[in-house]
Amino acid sequence: MQRALLESLLLAALAGVLGSWIVLRRLAFYTHGVGTAAFPGLVAAGPAGVAPQVMALGAALLYAGGVEGLKRTRRVAADAATGLMLVGALALGAVLASDVFETGAGVDRLLLGSLIGISDRDLWLTAGVLAAVAALELALRRAWLAQGFDPATAGALGIRGRAADALLMVAVAAAAVVALDAVGALLVTAVLVIPAATVRLVATSVGALQAGTAALAAVEGVIGLWLAYELNVGPGPATAVLGGAVFAVLAIARRAW
Repeated sequence: MQRALLESLLLAALAGVLGSWIVLRRLAFYTHGVGTAAFPGLVAAGPAGVAPQVMALGAALLYAGGVEGLKRTRRVAADAATGLMLVGALALGAVLASDVFETGAGVDRLLLGSLIGISDRDLWLTAGVLAAVAALELALRRAWLAQGFDPATAGALGIRGRAADALLMVAVAAAAVVALDAVGALLVTAVLVIPAATVRLVATSVGALQAGTAALAAVEGVIGLWLAYELNVGPGPATAVLGGAVFAVLAIARRAW
């Protein structure tokens, strides 16, 4: 439980730094796709004798490259490319999982995570990714802002938009991978997207969005962990349901103002 609590707080900080950019840059579907695309990598990690995070990251980066390749053909829209690769990754993971049950790799744990089963290695990996993402944010904040709000003039300002966007995609993939052990392949958005989308309803600046997202994600993570313990349910699903409920209440209240 102590490791689970610490992991929730680390993921909350990661959501504050990166989740805001995911929402502002309209990368929510991509983030969900990256998390789900890691599923076949997680399935194959055990039999291959490779660390799950390494295989998951490899699968996620292959997915990201496939989406980018389809988009560059200009015959497939971005959302269609994401959907195609997402379905393909899920299908491949399901096929691989049918032969991996003997190793004890439960599909439910891979898809929905197990926050209670977090190890010290998982905590260090999450902390490392958080530090790397924070460093990227400091270095590329101006570029990410320009590309998000005024991409047409970003080049005139001397901003290398393509390189900055590529690093943002890699950062999202790494964040999704370290969140897999906690919330699984299907619920990455519960950590990286839902809190940021909720705070986006009321935030008036990027700084407020980041601070509010980190705070809300931390509160939802702690309450979700407590609910999971009291109700004997998975922490990932509990946090996802709680986050969705908070978003719905705030959206309805904001609409009524």
